[in-house]
Amino acid sequence: MHLWYNLCLRVSYTKQIVMKNLILILGLFCSSALFAQTSSINWISIEEAVEAQKTNPKKIIMDVYTSWCGPCKMMMKNTFTDLNVIAYINQNYYAVKFNAESPDEIDFQGRTFTNPTYDANKKGRNGVHELSRALQVSAYPTIVYMNEEAQVIAPIKGYQTPPQIELYLRFFNEGDYTSQDDWSAFSESFKPSW
Repeated sequence: MHLWYNLCLRVSYTKQIVMKNLILILGLFCSSALFAQTSSINWISIEEAVEAQKTNPKKIIMDVYTSWCGPCKMMMKNTFTDLNVIAYINQNYYAVKFNAESPDEIDFQGRTFTNPTYDANKKGRNGVHELSRALQVSAYPTIVYMNEEAQVIAPIKGYQTPPQIELYLRFFNEGDYTSQDDWSAFSESFKPSW
């Protein structure tokens, strides 16, 4: 009987340890899931961004990329994963990711844009989407900044590190971007903080 009692105590103790470990693992999983929700940019479509501007006006940042573009992949890996970049974009912009060779039909500013030369069987480079041309995109990656009415402020070409993109993010969000003099004054006095 004494042996049976000790065995029951051990089983009970083992169950307690298993439950504590299970609760710990579950807690870590939930906290990492919460962290993951705030550790990425909230990418949406251009149509969703324009719709959101109607109730909560913000500028738009559009990452125009292609699937074959090496610098685009580097920017996604090195720049758009930086916690400072993520926090600033999510707070101050609607973020749009746009594949410049997408076959998708896009409605923007009263027009429908397509990619009439897209070939689903083609590997690598494909037809250029009409929206890319309308936004004056001529290289990848290009970051297109738009105002609260979805009007293009400027397309900025090329790969950018977090400190490099900080300059543009802050200028187009905080500065007066209507003249070259404004840009010169802002960029000369700018000190990156990321």
